[in-house]
Amino acid sequence: MRGYDFAPLYRATVGFDRIADLMDRVLSADVPQPGYPPYNIEKTADASYRISVAVAGFAPDDLSVEVKENALYISANKAADDEERTFLHRGIATRAFERRFALADHVRVTGATHENGMLHIDLTRETPEALKPRRIQIGGAKPAALKAEPA
Repeated sequence: MRGYDFAPLYRATVGFDRIADLMDRVLSADVPQPGYPPYNIEKTADASYRISVAVAGFAPDDLSVEVKENALYISANKAADDEERTFLHRGIATRAFERRFALADHVRVTGATHENGMLHIDLTRETPEALKPRRIQIGGAKPAALKAEPA
C-alpha cells in the first residue's frame, strides 16, 4: 500500500493536526483491526448517534464504558465461572476485549443500556453557541457632516 506524507498539511494549516492523525491512522494497513466483538454505528437523528455492541454472555457488571481524551473505551472482563462445566461446543465467546472509538469534538455520551445481549451507547453532537452560525446585522453608514471652510 502507498504511504502518504501529511507534512504539507501540517505546514499549511493550524489546528488540523488531529485530522491528519486520524487520516494517518485510518490509512495505516499495518495495524490489524479487531473483529471481536461485532458492532454497529447508526445515525439516529441529525445530531444523534448510537453504537451497538454485541456482548452476548456478559452481564452489565462485566462491562465498562469510559470516555477520556475524545475517545470512547468499551471493555469487558468476564469473571471466572465457579462451576466446572464441560462444553461439547463453545461458540459464544466471552473473552475479555477492549474496543476504542475516536470521538469528534463536541460529541458526548448521553447514556448506555444493556438489553438482549446488546450494549447500546447513545451519543449526541452538541455544538456550542459560539460555533453556531449567526446572522450579523448590517447597519447603514451615517454620512459625515459637511463643514464649511472659510475661503
